[in-house]
Amino acid sequence: MSGRHILAIDQGTTSSRAMIFDGSGHCVALAQQEFKQIYPRDGWVEHDPEEIWQSVLAVCRQVLEKADEAGVEVVGIGITNQRETTLVWDRQTGKPLYNAIVWQDRRTADYCAELKAAGHEEQVAEQTGLLLDSYFSATKLRWILDNVAGARARAEKGELAFGTVDSFLLWRLTGGGSHATDATNASRTMLFNIHSQEWDKSLLNLFQLPESLLPDVKDCIADFGATDTNLFGRAIPIGGIAGDQQAAAIGQACLDPGMIKSTYGTGCFVLMNTGDKVIRSQNRLLTTVAYRVDGQVSYAVEGSIFVAGAAIQWLRDALKLIDSAGEVEGLAQGLDSNRGVYLVPAFTGLGAPHWDPHARGAIFGLTRDTGVAEIVRATLESVGYQTYDLMEAMKRDSETASKALRVDGGMVANNWFLQFLADLLDVPVERPQVTETTALGAAYLAGVQFGLFESLADIGQHWQRDALFTPKLSHVERNKLLLGWQRAVSRVLETGH
Repeated sequence: MSGRHILAIDQGTTSSRAMIFDGSGHCVALAQQEFKQIYPRDGWVEHDPEEIWQSVLAVCRQVLEKADEAGVEVVGIGITNQRETTLVWDRQTGKPLYNAIVWQDRRTADYCAELKAAGHEEQVAEQTGLLLDSYFSATKLRWILDNVAGARARAEKGELAFGTVDSFLLWRLTGGGSHATDATNASRTMLFNIHSQEWDKSLLNLFQLPESLLPDVKDCIADFGATDTNLFGRAIPIGGIAGDQQAAAIGQACLDPGMIKSTYGTGCFVLMNTGDKVIRSQNRLLTTVAYRVDGQVSYAVEGSIFVAGAAIQWLRDALKLIDSAGEVEGLAQGLDSNRGVYLVPAFTGLGAPHWDPHARGAIFGLTRDTGVAEIVRATLESVGYQTYDLMEAMKRDSETASKALRVDGGMVANNWFLQFLADLLDVPVERPQVTETTALGAAYLAGVQFGLFESLADIGQHWQRDALFTPKLSHVERNKLLLGWQRAVSRVLETGH
């Protein structure tokens, strides 16, 4: 058993990664490749689908070569992906009609506002668990059909295929043999009924989309086909798919109701398992599918922060205040307080629980004494404050206080940040030994399909903690910090309209 390994493909917003995991959940090979971000207009974000595909192919070949050299047997593939990003391609040639429209893209915000004004938000929320927002795939798909010459007519004739990134990769990996997705990715399109677990005809009518475009929806653990032998010299079966945040929750073994994980990547995503219970948020959070296995659905409540690690990149690339992200921890730690400086990173609007696409970023509390360290610390703190807002909303929705928060993603190497998070949230924060939990979750799903693990429940015992951060801040100090943040956010929301 120890000789059998899984290849996990983790196709993210800024890079594609491939990792090979053994039967204990340890990574034995890794390759990563960044790709270009395309910004055609203000608020528009695109990726070149061919560049995504080539980057995935390149990293897979690199790790498979390492596996062959080490005599490691790769028995299957799991896929995880940036969610909501929308692609349309020709069923005959596999050629994309247009660039991938990325989840961050806001070009359909006005159309969403029209639908809200016409009273459709309640229907969308009830059937999909989502808010009527340009974040999700449905309005992006409609935009492609309406703005690429001949696309709508070709879609009506059944010549085109739609998919989120997992679906596009699956199509390419199987040489066009498999047009499918899993229930987690389907639940982010704004076209999938999370109660009946099928594409919703009333929503297809609302967004004017032909059903022939859509992929089959499978469980997260399923037979998704096998790779074309020309790609890797042999056919490798694909046995697991989940959207990145759901995969991270599985990688964190958040398999029981009430367990919460928070992933700090480009954005930040907090997800709480609610079991077989669909909790309809009263605080503008999303209800989504956590995973579907053997036809049984586990649901989750999720909150999204659009800007987390991206704010650190902004300090480095746009403001040039730092040379590398590694400097941030030392600068923050060197100050005894935030000195009244607050940054609200609403670069592309504010996510949950505000959902204000018009809000824009701002820094408050600047004085002549404010320097690089204060701005860096305020940027780091802003991610903690936004996490607090989400956790409070979750507490109100579920009427249960969280016992702990499991964290992962690039930012969690920063011990100062995790201590600040524990202080602010007033709960213990747990960092796992394997912080690449998104790829690990995809590996776990495929690992169950190919017999490396008995079941999802079996993976819980593989989770191991690397570090624990417990709250140390007084309630008086904590409340003072939070009040300053709330004032800063209210001013951004006011100026955004």
